[in-house]
Amino acid sequence: MKRSLPIRYIKILLLFLLVTSFSSLTKNIVLADQNSQDNLNPLVTDGLYYAEFYDLIYRGHFEHIKMTRKDQEFLAIFGKYLRSYGTKCSQYLPKDKVEILELECVKERVTTNVYGAEINRYCVEWKWDGTGIYARKDLYNAKEKLLNMESDETLASALGKLNDPNLLGNSVDALHKANGLNDDMRKFFSLNSCNSEAVKQFEENLKRFALNETSIRIDKASKYVEMKKGGGPTGAQNFEKLLNDFIQNQSKTWSFNRYVINSISSLVINTKDEKERPREISASYSYSGFGGQKKGSVRVTFTNGLPDCIYFFDFPQNCKTPNSSLLNAYAKGNYSQ
Repeated sequence: MKRSLPIRYIKILLLFLLVTSFSSLTKNIVLADQNSQDNLNPLVTDGLYYAEFYDLIYRGHFEHIKMTRKDQEFLAIFGKYLRSYGTKCSQYLPKDKVEILELECVKERVTTNVYGAEINRYCVEWKWDGTGIYARKDLYNAKEKLLNMESDETLASALGKLNDPNLLGNSVDALHKANGLNDDMRKFFSLNSCNSEAVKQFEENLKRFALNETSIRIDKASKYVEMKKGGGPTGAQNFEKLLNDFIQNQSKTWSFNRYVINSISSLVINTKDEKERPREISASYSYSGFGGQKKGSVRVTFTNGLPDCIYFFDFPQNCKTPNSSLLNAYAKGNYSQ
């Protein structure tokens, strides 16, 4: 007659099998989650003004992002994204969505001169009002938390700007960035589906960046980071076409003037590096504005063979960052002759 195992041994055996199975299952879940991150259809950013920033947020590579979570530029991107999603993707918002609020002026003060002509107008009383646009609660709360932190530093920031020797140039640059961001948000959800896994990961990392939390990382490096490591191409390049594309892209954010396409002339390579790649090039171009067509000039500096700053004649100390997608195309040799 066979002897049966004591109950306590049966329990131990079952517990061992359960733990082993659970450990195996957990491992498979973790691997599946990692694979799901690696095999995501990536976020499409090509051609966007803030392409590199969006890609780094999506990949969770916060260490390569130049702006900080307290920068007004980041707050502008975060807020504009929430509005864009709430407008174009409202059907995918959860039930606990919250309305986006904005400050509205309810009382103005007007000053006049001795002739009664208005010389100044400013708001003296504000109130929060609903926009009719909704957002994910956790994302909106993260943005509001940043806004509260930013308000404590507003005075110091304002004083710093007053001492900025390039204040006017930076003000114009801020307008260009705002126009670029607006254009991005018009295109973002044409390039990416509202409910895609890539957009979900982008949003989660956007929130984590805002809250200074650890990101969800994708191992594969951003093409924009790899591009900078590899440096620019050697050999003959079509710099006239490169400058034409740079200025045409920049001109999308211009307020009044209009760039005359393919008007690059008098191009000069001012200095070169040890690999015979340019360190600086300059050229003339034409633009139309008040008073008809005029001539302007542009200067581009390079680091490790890649363009890093565009300087226009009207604000010669104001560095404008070249479009990331155009930089990537240049790095891959698309402008080689």
